[in-house]
Amino acid sequence: MAQIRDKMVEDMTLRGLAPNTQETYLRAVRAFVAFFMRTPAELGTGEVRAYLLFLLQVALRSPSTVNVTIGALRFLFGTTLERPEVMETIRSVRKDHPQPEVLAGSEVLALLEHAPSLRYLTLFTVLYSTGLRVSEALNLTPKDIDSRRMVISIHGTKNKYDRLVALTPKVLGVLRKYWIQYRPTGDFLFPGQSGLVPLSREAVLDAIKKAASAAGITKNVHPHSLRHAYATHSLELGTDLRTVQILLGHNSIKSTTQYTHLSEARRQTLRNPLDVLGTEEGPVLG
Repeated sequence: MAQIRDKMVEDMTLRGLAPNTQETYLRAVRAFVAFFMRTPAELGTGEVRAYLLFLLQVALRSPSTVNVTIGALRFLFGTTLERPEVMETIRSVRKDHPQPEVLAGSEVLALLEHAPSLRYLTLFTVLYSTGLRVSEALNLTPKDIDSRRMVISIHGTKNKYDRLVALTPKVLGVLRKYWIQYRPTGDFLFPGQSGLVPLSREAVLDAIKKAASAAGITKNVHPHSLRHAYATHSLELGTDLRTVQILLGHNSIKSTTQYTHLSEARRQTLRNPLDVLGTEEGPVLG
């Protein structure tokens, strides 16, 4: 199994898969192999189907989680083991697309006020003011902050495209306070305890949960909530959808359109055609 794992890591590296994706895929494959206690070379379509049914019906895993497992097994069999026929009949699980809960502006402010430390206040501020993914924020380096041009450079993104986002004077002020107090060493702006790696996603999740609880926020808050809030609030302030797409680093406008359904301000300004019928504006409808 160790030999297969090493080859899979090499294959994923050659394909340019992100480190987080690699670890997720390896974890999913380990669980699959442990379930049958046999090597992947001895397993096929029947075992894959049985395992996916177990995840859905017994372990009650979400469709999203099961689809990640399908992706991992498709890579294992299709690329590493060169047995793509194993996954030919396996399709992704259909899933619902619920709208995420969006923090109101007052809730974002309360969350910032209850951040556990200046380190997390700075990180939360960066997340909300730029709409960065948490992985993008954690991989920031001091040299990515350009106070002359007032931009932040984003590298190592999910879609492999670097981009720039605006650095506002308010955010720069928070970053300077953070720098004076922490003077982070190493490569990362938000280093972990060793200084050699960034803060962990788990640490950020724990910090934001504590801040939300202290602020009395009952919504399900996680680091991505600040990205949702940034996108939604930007639309409410009049930023056009295409610009929000670029700022968020979405490849497709379809990923950005979800936020058009979240904008409370836009919903409140919508006019129902029925209300126009019979009024002075009625003729415009024909």
